[in-house]
Amino acid sequence: MMINNIKDVFFDLDHTLWDFEKNSSLTFKKIFEVNQLDIDLEVFLETYVPVNLNYWSKFRNGEVDKDALRFGRLNDTFEALKRPVKSDLVYKLSDDYIAYLSSFNHLFEDTITVLNYLQTKYDLHIITNGFQDVQHSKLISSNINHYFKTVTNSEQAGVKKPHPNIFNFALNQANAEVETSIMIGDNLEADILGAKNVGLKAIYFNQIPLTSHPNITQISKLIELKTYL
Repeated sequence: MMINNIKDVFFDLDHTLWDFEKNSSLTFKKIFEVNQLDIDLEVFLETYVPVNLNYWSKFRNGEVDKDALRFGRLNDTFEALKRPVKSDLVYKLSDDYIAYLSSFNHLFEDTITVLNYLQTKYDLHIITNGFQDVQHSKLISSNINHYFKTVTNSEQAGVKKPHPNIFNFALNQANAEVETSIMIGDNLEADILGAKNVGLKAIYFNQIPLTSHPNITQISKLIELKTYL
């Protein structure tokens, strides 16, 4: 069913348009080769992925800062794997990860098709908790930056999703009204509940919809946005 009276569409970036897990995996493969680190990538990622998600949750809640996140997620993973790595190398791997990450630019299926479709009808925007320099590089390297009228990140806004102020900051930057705007993202707490808390409509991009969420519109593929917008 079409959602009427929408003028501005706000997207999350990582895990919504930009295929973070795929690009991150390729980045680790690259930096392990560059640093001649002999470690099984699949085994590493099995431990790293949940550790990273936990650090991002702490980051959203203000429990760790950017530097602690970047160092801790790697250091904790190596410790959990009983593969202690000297701090100097952890810092280098962290820097290399950021340096190489945006050189990989895989997007989710139908991202370009959907953005081409939506840009003829709406003003498009990004709201991300990611870091400004990294997210800018991702948008450029994946060649989707031109679709978006504004890009709001947590460093600009001073707070992170789901805090109401980042959504209000983004609306103000976009010169958009809450009543005619919608948020699309993959994180139920940060993107969807955060948006709804300030009165925004929202669509939950849930690739593995194991549970239903009453009163929340869900899609499992981006192309399904054509049903609603």
